[in-house]
Amino acid sequence: MKNDLLKFITCGSVDDGKSTLIGHMLYDAKLLFADQKRALELDSKVGSAGGGIDYSLLLDGLMAEREQGITIDVAYRYFSTENRSFIVADTPGHEEYTRNMAVGASFASLSVILTDASQGVLVQTKRHARICHLMGIEHFVFAVNKMDLVHYSQERFQKIEKEIKILMAEFDYKSIKIIPLSATIGDNITKKSDKMPWYTKETLLEYLENVDVSREASTEKFSMPVQRVCRPNHQFRGFQGQITSGKIAVGDQVSVLPSGEKAKVSEILQGDKSVNESKAGRGVTICLDTEVDVSRGCVLEKEYKLHVGSMFAASILWMDDNSLVAGKNFMLKIGTQTVPATIMKIKYKVDVNTGAEVYSETIYKNEIAFCEISTGSKIVFDEFHNNRDMGSLILIDRITNMTSACGVVEHSISREDNLTRHNMDITRELRQQHLNQKAVTVWMTGLSGAGKSTIANELEKRLFAMGKHTMLLDGDNVRMGLNKDLGFGEKDRIENIRRIAEVSKLMNSAGLIVLTSFISPYRLDRRRAKEIIGDSFIEVYVNAPLEECERRDVKGLYKAARAGKISDFTGISSPYEEPENPDVMVDTSKLSMEACVDEILQALERFWETEA
Repeated sequence: MKNDLLKFITCGSVDDGKSTLIGHMLYDAKLLFADQKRALELDSKVGSAGGGIDYSLLLDGLMAEREQGITIDVAYRYFSTENRSFIVADTPGHEEYTRNMAVGASFASLSVILTDASQGVLVQTKRHARICHLMGIEHFVFAVNKMDLVHYSQERFQKIEKEIKILMAEFDYKSIKIIPLSATIGDNITKKSDKMPWYTKETLLEYLENVDVSREASTEKFSMPVQRVCRPNHQFRGFQGQITSGKIAVGDQVSVLPSGEKAKVSEILQGDKSVNESKAGRGVTICLDTEVDVSRGCVLEKEYKLHVGSMFAASILWMDDNSLVAGKNFMLKIGTQTVPATIMKIKYKVDVNTGAEVYSETIYKNEIAFCEISTGSKIVFDEFHNNRDMGSLILIDRITNMTSACGVVEHSISREDNLTRHNMDITRELRQQHLNQKAVTVWMTGLSGAGKSTIANELEKRLFAMGKHTMLLDGDNVRMGLNKDLGFGEKDRIENIRRIAEVSKLMNSAGLIVLTSFISPYRLDRRRAKEIIGDSFIEVYVNAPLEECERRDVKGLYKAARAGKISDFTGISSPYEEPENPDVMVDTSKLSMEACVDEILQALERFWETEA
């Protein structure tokens, strides 16, 4: 018997009876207030078949949920029996709301997965089991529901029991329980069913009251991600956060990661009370005896040896409506750190039915993938099996700010450990002085036929006449050389822009003025290029109406695209996202080439004056 708190999740395929199960459990165990019970009985009279009690109404609170008879959002309920306290997350079964189910799984220690006795183990049942395992759940209960629909058949139950054991054979788990029941009738939920005498083990509630889900600490070493620096006055400076592992005491020496600086703990506060020591799970304020550089995202640790790096392998659940390909850029949140990150490589995705590793370059919504991730700066992390807090992550779309994926760190990638960035004696500044100019990248974007290459060519001639040292990178020329191995799919398009940006950055480091002429139709690609190149990036939007570009059609591309000979052609079958705030915008349908070049030169002069 365990008097601690059990946090569990109910999941499974749509209409397997998750909300009904929990509702019936609360009702039969007399865990409802009188007004809740009365409201349930009154609500059930509207639309309920035969006027019986619809137990799902206790958890399905949204109007859309009641209208459709499905769960959409995660419903959390707290209840307590004489033996234990519980928090249950009732999660949706519909594939469209898998992301909501993953949110519920992230907080739970145990999963109750429902299976319809008349249908057996379905694809969504398998998906939810894999997501629960991905989120670190180690205790499983499979509730084989709707036994009344199969006439309480022991043979049917044993067949589904076998399917479940085959499914779970590939996972590492600590406990599994399979219980036949009927959520609507109430069989084996809070009391034994006389219709299934062949089942002699515990009811669902009895099992939940007694199952041991305590987790042994994977490490006794201390770690605490810093959530906030508290500085109410010049005499006090404390670092606040929740201890994720181990314990800490006044006088202990800690390291600050990623910098590696060391200091001793001079004071520990829990709330406003000073204590001599504290342990995992406690929110504390830690004061150090020396002034060291600590900010939100840093990690305090003692003899832990957490990973400090910028590459790791992770298993992720992709939750975005848009597909994932290698090269996509996100904001990554791990611990209290938030940094830019890129999916460098997709190694494989997991087949939901078989668990097999399947090679794929594209990941779609609700698929689980194993990939390599690179961060824009060094971060502190650990494997998920060692430290759940320092090994779990989310990927955030940089434009919509929506959570695109959640996942766990599998292992560190140490390719970078053998690489060292060398600081050379001849710097970019010295090269610029030698060439008597300020390096900059003029990034020209616009539809095919807008006039980018023509303007870039004329601009380079004008700069050359002024004694400037330049390099022109044209889309077609680069595709015929450096990027001849790339196609025109999304993954290759992202890589095309990345390489061009890296080359431009190198040429800027050589002191050169770089002119680029690429359609680069997507804002996110141009933003990535700017992040690589830095402050010396000037975006020039070469604007011209589609009708004018198509009229010019210098290369005959629009005609071919209209005839269906070219797929994904920008402006016809693929969109062009206009720059929202370009540094320069020139309309080639209204201005002469000379006037367009003049405007760009004026922008360059302003840039050089600012730099000076």
